Amino acid sequence: MSQDYKATLNLPATDFPMRGDLPKREPGILARWEEQGLYAQLRANAEGRPLFVLHDGPPYANGQIHLGHAVNKILKDIIVKSRYLAGFDAPYVPGWDCHGLPIEIAVEKKFGKVGTKLDAVQFRQKCREYAAEQIELQRRDFKRLGVTGDWDNPYKTLDFAFEANEIRALAKIVANGHLVRGAKPVHWCFDCGSALAEAEIEYQDKTSPAIDVAYAARDGKALAASFGVELPGDVEVAVPIWTTTPWTLPASLAVSLGADIEYALVEGPAHEGRRRWLVLASALAERSLKRYGVEEVIVHGHAPGSALENQLLAHPFYPQRDIPLLNGEHVSDADGTGAVHTAPGHGQEDFVVSQKYGLMDTYNAGQVNPVDGRGVYLESTPPAGDVGLAGLHLWKAQPLIVDVLRASGALLAFAEIQHSYPHCWRHKTPVVFRATPQWFISMDKAGLRADAMAAIDSVGWFPGWGKARISSMVDGRPDWCISRQRTWGVPIALFTHRQTGEPHPRSVELMNAVADRVQVEGIDVWYSLDASELLGEEAAQYEKVTDILDVWFDSGVTHEGVLLERGFGKPADLYLEGSDQHRGWFQSSLLTGVAIDRHAPYKQCLTHGFTVDEHGRKMSKSLGNGIEPQDIMKTLGADILRLWIASADYSNEMSLSQEILKRNADAYRRLRNTARFLLGNLDGFDPAAHAVPLDGMVVLDRWIVHRAWELQEKIKAAYDVYNMAEIVQLLLNFCSVDLGSLYLDVTKDRLYTMPTDSRGRRSAQTAMFHIAEAFTRWIAPILTFTADELWGYLPGGRKDNVLFTTWYEGLASMPADAQLSAADFDQLLAVREQVAKVLEPMRANGAIGAALEAEITIAASEEQAVRWQPLADELRFLFISGDVQVRPATTDEVFVSAQPTSKDKCVRCWHYRADVGSVAAHPELCGRCAGNVDGAAEDRRWF
Repeated sequence: MSQDYKATLNLPATDFPMRGDLPKREPGILARWEEQGLYAQLRANAEGRPLFVLHDGPPYANGQIHLGHAVNKILKDIIVKSRYLAGFDAPYVPGWDCHGLPIEIAVEKKFGKVGTKLDAVQFRQKCREYAAEQIELQRRDFKRLGVTGDWDNPYKTLDFAFEANEIRALAKIVANGHLVRGAKPVHWCFDCGSALAEAEIEYQDKTSPAIDVAYAARDGKALAASFGVELPGDVEVAVPIWTTTPWTLPASLAVSLGADIEYALVEGPAHEGRRRWLVLASALAERSLKRYGVEEVIVHGHAPGSALENQLLAHPFYPQRDIPLLNGEHVSDADGTGAVHTAPGHGQEDFVVSQKYGLMDTYNAGQVNPVDGRGVYLESTPPAGDVGLAGLHLWKAQPLIVDVLRASGALLAFAEIQHSYPHCWRHKTPVVFRATPQWFISMDKAGLRADAMAAIDSVGWFPGWGKARISSMVDGRPDWCISRQRTWGVPIALFTHRQTGEPHPRSVELMNAVADRVQVEGIDVWYSLDASELLGEEAAQYEKVTDILDVWFDSGVTHEGVLLERGFGKPADLYLEGSDQHRGWFQSSLLTGVAIDRHAPYKQCLTHGFTVDEHGRKMSKSLGNGIEPQDIMKTLGADILRLWIASADYSNEMSLSQEILKRNADAYRRLRNTARFLLGNLDGFDPAAHAVPLDGMVVLDRWIVHRAWELQEKIKAAYDVYNMAEIVQLLLNFCSVDLGSLYLDVTKDRLYTMPTDSRGRRSAQTAMFHIAEAFTRWIAPILTFTADELWGYLPGGRKDNVLFTTWYEGLASMPADAQLSAADFDQLLAVREQVAKVLEPMRANGAIGAALEAEITIAASEEQAVRWQPLADELRFLFISGDVQVRPATTDEVFVSAQPTSKDKCVRCWHYRADVGSVAAHPELCGRCAGNVDGAAEDRRWF
């Protein structure tokens, strides 16, 4: 009767669950972190280390978090935790952006606009309460993602201290000469009733009327003479412009030409029975004339734009208004007519060229900008022909203006085109350029643009293309309009002279005094403040500015209100946000940082892409392709979401679908099963009592520790450059190849069959212990919950929660004089692959069942054979085969052959051995197993 030897085997045993069951297990881990104060522990353990500060860009406090939020916060958490492991003190202070229009709109929906049910003070209080509710909603989900930080003490832009520091930051900018006031054209949203910053603009397709309009020359002969041509008596001359904004024509004060562009005086279509010559850019003449129904291009003369400067035209429906020809750098001959209708109240380039020629001093504010904040023409706006414009909305006026032009013969061509047009990012409605009195941070007055461009060069950009992107934006951007005409925000705490409009000469001192009051009482104190408290007898001459600051200024000065305020210093080591923030937070932070300190507030900037579905489409409710992070956490767990984020190429658009989540869940199981196998074979292992020194280990075990050391160095390097996808790939490859299909497979025999306390078994356990210790830390930044769970199962006990504190230091590379070098192992593993290829057809044709049934012969060069022959008795464990023989060959190539064994099978280890039954007490066992059962373990040196 066969004896049962199962009890003599050391089979794996662990309480570490096979199933992650993350949705149920993670909340408990999170609760324990809160109870233990994990963040405080991390900071305490890291005390005295060099700082690494990833400064959190504030999400807006409005609505539940979405997948983009999850990507952002998890990437930050991975980096912060990896920096703890790398030996830094890495504080993470989360924050929220709390002022601005979306919160105002939410409160208006409930209580009406200011003055309806609430006065301004009450309205701001409701905004404050709403923002606080939204913060709590988002904070809960951010913590559930496994993001560790100072959640009990975040920064909020509505905190009195932050509001005060924001005013102090503005005072520093004022002191450095960067603040100016002027009636410049800015993007204006009629729905917001306020100016918008560049970062608040998004471009969408819009259908607009595209018209060519003829501006008749006041003195046709003089204009023709500029072309060296004498004008016939029956001919008139006009300069056509092309525009897609007919509503701006009431504000048209000039026409701009390119000084170096060649213009042609050409025969145009007749007007009221008279010939009409047109001035067109030579490169555009043929195309323009075709639009006007003229097939033949008849040129009467050529002249550069510089030769036409200061000639006068007539406005197409305000005949009394002289329209001068100007030379502007913004004009090109790429499209249109080469002549640009110039309305300084409705275009930045128009404004610049008009200022240069002094037009702003000629016309009053209503002529420069005849449109109010609602998009309605002012009462002072003259009629266009017989069409009254006063009180009419500009969009309704556009077709009427076109009809006036058509009736007068000034309209040369009309078409409707679809083009990219600026829209409000909140309301998704078209915006306009509108000149209004605003406060600006000047890009050039005190050298801010040049300093910012220099600062960009000093920053590390991830990916590298981010540098070129932000450089082009800063290089070409207009002055930053920082004023808003709204209620909920930080006031521009300036006193301006009632007559001159100039800020008080002691503005910096006064602003700091106001900030001290705001720190105690909040922003409402500015509105209730009696100017005489600060200005004394001067108060009657000055008035308070009631505009508030752009919310991008709020978040842009967090380097002052957070980094300096909390003692982290400047610059931060890293800013990390979505790729849209080159024109948003990265830029507002850069400009305020440079305006205050003349250097960037960050050393590095990292951007991530947006989330899309598997077809590359943007996720949206209307398409029904959105995946919410809350749903992922409920069904799969936060660690699966974290694994997807880490494994994706976040520098581009990040694709997600249920199938992609399933693949990540499968990858997670592979990693978890590897950890479970390691723990199962560490059952009963006490590292303090049982660990084998590295130089006393079985060579295969020493080699796998070397491989783990190599892997750790690669993982550390990848974390240093934020390459999380490479880390995931390295981990999965190590688990599948080095461990799964090699090391764990090979060592099962030693672990299961050798005596519990034998050197061969303890050596394998020691290697597995080192790997488990390192593995837990490798995955900790990414699979943060699973690593914490695994940490509790590692042998040796854990008195302190130092999981995220340092990389494991028990790994080491193989010494150069090792019995088998890493290169030797590479050669043997190549032979192992050859063995597998030889055995595969034998299994297929039934010659053998398992590889253990085959005996292997290796023929190698004489030098190689001499090196491998001492290993021959153990190579069968590496190949998991029957007996192995090594013999010299007359070639440098390695040849492998195999034949079925005729030996008997040991019922305990399943090896086919000649000495099965050689020990009478154990007739079914090989000699090795008989010795192992009786406690006399064989010495295993190699494998």
